[in-house]
Amino acid sequence: MNAVDSLIGFVLGTAYADLPTAAREAALVFLTDAIGVGIAGSAEPSAMALRDVVANWGSGTEATVLGSTERLPAASAAWVNSFQVHCQEFDPLHETATVHAMAVLTGALLATAEQEDSDGTAMLEAVALGVEVAVTLGLAADRSLEFFRPATAGTLGTALALAKLRGFEAEACRNALGFAYSQLAGTMQAHVEGSVALPLQIAHGSRAAVTAVDLAAAGLSAPHDVLDGPFGYFALYERGGSLDALLPALGSVWYVAELSHKPFPTGRAAHAVLDAVAALGEEQGFGFRDIDGIRARVPPLIRRLVARPAIADMSSNYARLCLPFLLASLLRDGVIGTATFAPEKLGDPELLGFNDRVTVVEDASLGRDALSPQFVSVALTDGRAFERAVPHTPGSPGNPLTPEQRRAKFERCLADRGVPAAPLIRALEQTATLPSARALLELTVPV
Repeated sequence: MNAVDSLIGFVLGTAYADLPTAAREAALVFLTDAIGVGIAGSAEPSAMALRDVVANWGSGTEATVLGSTERLPAASAAWVNSFQVHCQEFDPLHETATVHAMAVLTGALLATAEQEDSDGTAMLEAVALGVEVAVTLGLAADRSLEFFRPATAGTLGTALALAKLRGFEAEACRNALGFAYSQLAGTMQAHVEGSVALPLQIAHGSRAAVTAVDLAAAGLSAPHDVLDGPFGYFALYERGGSLDALLPALGSVWYVAELSHKPFPTGRAAHAVLDAVAALGEEQGFGFRDIDGIRARVPPLIRRLVARPAIADMSSNYARLCLPFLLASLLRDGVIGTATFAPEKLGDPELLGFNDRVTVVEDASLGRDALSPQFVSVALTDGRAFERAVPHTPGSPGNPLTPEQRRAKFERCLADRGVPAAPLIRALEQTATLPSARALLELTVPV
């Protein structure tokens, strides 16, 4: 049995009843988180502009746009919602696999579940299975990111999750995966440049997954050996990677229970330093004007992503991974939120002038692509100095958010979008017994 058939056999052979309690609970927790950040993302200026673009792609009202009264064709709603989930860098991820496993999946799942009027159990089952496949593909890689793994591995995992949701048999699953593979796209260049193309790559993957299952449902045939074939995933996208050691463990370790929350709407690579400096500032009573210098010793991946200078014409996407700007904003304003990335803040001379006070040094011994541990030292103008080690990034399984912190994040995401939090939270808490996805999606619309 090849790798494609092994993954398909696992997906088709696993039901919600087979999931351990931890996986069921995590599927609900991270679906809730992704819906919350997707609603928050509807406020991004880029999301508003893109909704106007998508409205010209065709008419249809099959699916809801999160945080909006708009309805779109299912593939278009999937595109918009997944963009909104990722555009603020606020969505869950699996740190070791470097996969934002809910980004592509959430938009495509919500659109398909609403179109099919799936029940809540089927939705949670699809979350667990889609994350399992995407993270497994991420863990199979043995190179640093070149292609944007959330969009590549995430699209393939989502396609199989949707195929299961729609009741496909094995041959249709092979075609769905093949059609999804044939549409893969997305590199790290958008990340390096801080371009809005980064969340667009997530959006493309979500629409591709919906399109792939539609094509497979129509009986069309796609390439089948798309993982290990001569021009397959491990020959082109993740060269040298292999699933051989991971396939036997499918279903024994549920990766959905290993996902991390993001406490800040920024790139994950900045979170450890931000949290350490915030904690030291609270403990020692220093603020923005007391800082002489901040030094972070981090894994190479972290330095590559966040050691970018604040510049006068930077975009919000660039700023979300600009550590000097983020630290200055946190220390001066006391919070990093949606308002942090408003145009007037992005051009604030005081925030832009913090570059020289931040040094990021890479330490390869910490792990080439690791997110932690990280080490932070702060020197103050009065001569005092403090250090803080961050063995586990905040929000990760080793340093998780509390249920109260998760709820507070969700409520903040909905606060200014006109979507009442309480009824949506109650409905989400009952997802496993929810008879209709449509009833849930109705609660994501402003009133």
